Amino acid sequence: MSELENRTDASVGPRAPSSPRFGRLALGAGLLVIVTLVAGYLPRARQRAGVRREMLELAIPTVAVVAPAPSKADGDLMLPAEIAPASEASIHARASGYVKRWLVDIGARVEAGELLAEIDAPEGHQELAIACAQLAQAEAGLALARTTSARWEEAAKTASVSDQEAAEKQADLALKSAAVESGRAQVRRLEDLLSYTRVTAPFAGRITARNIDVGELVVANSGKELFHLAQTRTLRVYVRLPQSMASGVTVGQSIEIVIPEHPGKRYPAKVVRTAGAISSDSRTLLVELEVDNPNEELLAGGFAQARFGNTGPREALTLPARTLLFRSEGPQVGVVGPDGVVALRSVKLGRDFGPSVEIVSGVSAADRVVVNPSDMLTNGDTVRVATPAAVGEKK
Repeated sequence: MSELENRTDASVGPRAPSSPRFGRLALGAGLLVIVTLVAGYLPRARQRAGVRREMLELAIPTVAVVAPAPSKADGDLMLPAEIAPASEASIHARASGYVKRWLVDIGARVEAGELLAEIDAPEGHQELAIACAQLAQAEAGLALARTTSARWEEAAKTASVSDQEAAEKQADLALKSAAVESGRAQVRRLEDLLSYTRVTAPFAGRITARNIDVGELVVANSGKELFHLAQTRTLRVYVRLPQSMASGVTVGQSIEIVIPEHPGKRYPAKVVRTAGAISSDSRTLLVELEVDNPNEELLAGGFAQARFGNTGPREALTLPARTLLFRSEGPQVGVVGPDGVVALRSVKLGRDFGPSVEIVSGVSAADRVVVNPSDMLTNGDTVRVATPAAVGEKK
């Protein structure tokens, strides 16, 4: 038994060491299979995740945004203006006759009441002489009627004449008095008409037109202008202001006047009055400015430009014109919130600067407004805000 056991032990003994080696080989093979499976799965998983992320990114549109900027300074706004005299008058004849002489020509400065021309009106002098003679006749008749009335009044006290006769003399006295007053009024009228043979300046200014010459016949109230007089040391400047700026203009506001023929020069002016109503034809407000012109450097009737300041709403902002959406609700913009959700807001437009538009209300300086919004953009859409680098790459 001992030899048999020894043989058995001897035969079994050498095989025992092969069992752990086989287990390690099996374990290694299993790990190799697992590693192979994992190595093959991970790239596919990464690829699927990448495709999923790309699909999600493609599903959320990327937009560029811009913040509203402060509105342009109103002082940069130049509007066309028309220069006119502070006062002007067309001088016509009130007396008919021939031009005897004229004393001033175009460009001459005259003072109020200064003689401009004289008209020879012989018919007027004759009419005045007739009226004076008729007045003298009426005054003589009045003197006789006054004496007669006094005598008949005394006689009536002694019953030498009837009361009826005395009353008739009193009435004749009143009639003669009225005739004298009528004659005096006629004389004054003719004297006034003859005074118009001396054509004088109604106010101080400059003669801008002379349309008569010596010997020319002028007829009263014919409509022919003899002279044109303008007061040019103070000028009126008329500007038509757009409706969007009308509320920003106040009386007394300072304005600068620029003349194309005088480059580099600025002429101070101030607002003296406005029309107070928007013109239905042009939707503009007529504004009148006043500018001093002591040296008469500025010519009335010319063209100028007015530089306005502080005429627009101070809280106004500007946005690029390509941020606007025009729909049935009116102009709108898309504002991106912190969570990337778009909210459409209606805005009120102000001045149009071309590339940019003034926004009077509807947005604030802190808002992020979508640039080039899609026509399909709606409230609640989720978007991704592009970084400046990405925006540059898209451009």
